[in-house]
Parts: sequence; C-alpha cells; structure tokens
Amino acid sequence: MIELTLNKEFARKYIVEFIREESEKIGLKKTVIGLSGGIDSALSFYLSVEALGNENVIGIIMPYGELGEKSKLDAIKITEILNTEREIVDIKAMCDPYFEMEDMDRARKGNFMARTRMAVLFDKSKKYSAFVTGTSNKSEILVGYTTWYGDMASSILPLGDLYKTQVRILARYLGIPDFILNKIPSAELWEGQSDEGEMGITYDELDKILYLLVDLRKKPDEIVREGFDKTRVNKVLKMVFNSHFKRKFPPIPKISSRTVGIDFLYFRDYRPPYL
Repeated sequence: MIELTLNKEFARKYIVEFIREESEKIGLKKTVIGLSGGIDSALSFYLSVEALGNENVIGIIMPYGELGEKSKLDAIKITEILNTEREIVDIKAMCDPYFEMEDMDRARKGNFMARTRMAVLFDKSKKYSAFVTGTSNKSEILVGYTTWYGDMASSILPLGDLYKTQVRILARYLGIPDFILNKIPSAELWEGQSDEGEMGITYDELDKILYLLVDLRKKPDEIVREGFDKTRVNKVLKMVFNSHFKRKFPPIPKISSRTVGIDFLYFRDYRPPYL
C-alpha cells in the first residue's frame, strides 16, 4: 500500500514564493482569509503571514451563531499567535431571514452559508484593498467537496496542489498548534457534520486513490490491484468526474471566431505589449 509523502521545506518555500508572486501580479499587498479554526485555513494563514508579513494578512472569522463556537475561539487564537488583524462577522443575521422564507434542507442551508461567507470575504477584500486567499486543498477540489461559488471562490489557492494528508504533514512541520492539528475535519455547516462522514471515506484512503488516479494516471483496475476495494475506487472516480463542472469555466455556445474559454485563452496575468 502506498504512502503519500512531502518534501516539507520545498513545499513551504515554494508556496510562500507563490503567494508573494501572485500578490505582485495582482497588485495588492494585503490578503484576507476566511479563518474557520480548521487545519486548511490555519496553514493558509501561516504561509500567507510568512509570505506577506503579519501586517498584511487579515483573518475574517465567520461563525453562524453558536454553531462551531470552539472553532471560532481557535481561529481567534491563531490570529493572536501570529499577531494579525482580524474581524468577526456572524453570518446568522444574514442567513436566517432567507432560511425563514424557504423550506430548506440542511444541504441547501450549508451551501447558502458557504456562499454568504464568500460574499463577506470579497466585500472585506474591497474594504482592505486585498485579494482573497482560498483554503481548499487538492482532495476537496478533485472530488468536488466544495460549494460552487462558495468556498472555492478566491483569488488564489495556495493549498490547491496538496492533498489533505500532505496538508497535515506541512502543518505539523510549521508548528501549527495541536488544538488545530487534532481536530476532526469539518465544514461545520450543521451540528455533528464531518468531512469524512459526509463523503463516506477517510482522507487517508481517498488521498491514496486520488494520487494513483491523478498523479500516477493509474486505471481503476490497476488501483484495485494496489490493494483498494473496487467499490471504493469506483466511488472516488464518480466523485471526481461528477464534480468536473466545478473546476471549469461555465460553457459558452461558440458563435464568433474567438470565444472566451474556448479559443480566447490567456494566462490571467497576461498583458499584450501595447498596453
């Protein structure tokens, strides 16, 4: 059975430099980060502080009332440890009026909360003249364990090529406190919710299957021969390709000679020489 590893010092230096370079390309010195009290946002926060300085990183903590009270306190502790600015925005007053208008199940409520947090983050980015640093990792992005135009909406994703297993490795290497490291992964969109419970698979198993599928380009039967259950492998395959739309630009019907997203394609920081 394979084990995911990570060149910790290389990853740290590379991501820190990536954040600095993207900050320069965007033309903004500051960043805002949604601090949930979880490991992904904490690691993004630590790396951003190293890249930009603690005076240029603002933690936006967005609880929903008393839900996740401990995580709110943990997020506050992170800003205290790193001596950064923070804001606490309780989204309950924004969400509840809409919840009262609609007969909503918890999945719809959770998605609405995630998109409300996104709206707050981009508003705060305008307030501080900052860009939004996202906190999604490679595991979440690949299986679509994100809210479309919610937690995936950001200016940059520094953890986007790190599996959750590798996020844990790097977080421990950087000295992120145990009260963050030992927490059960959860978006805390409702009471008792957990990532692994909702996905129906542990991150340890998920990451290994994803690594074989994506990085090593193994076929499903080859992954099964590595010692994984066929049902689990097929489950992960479906998660990856059923969520592919979340990783793509919305479809546009091609009518003209050059169409955005089809053949009008440039890197986002490209500028023609005549500008």
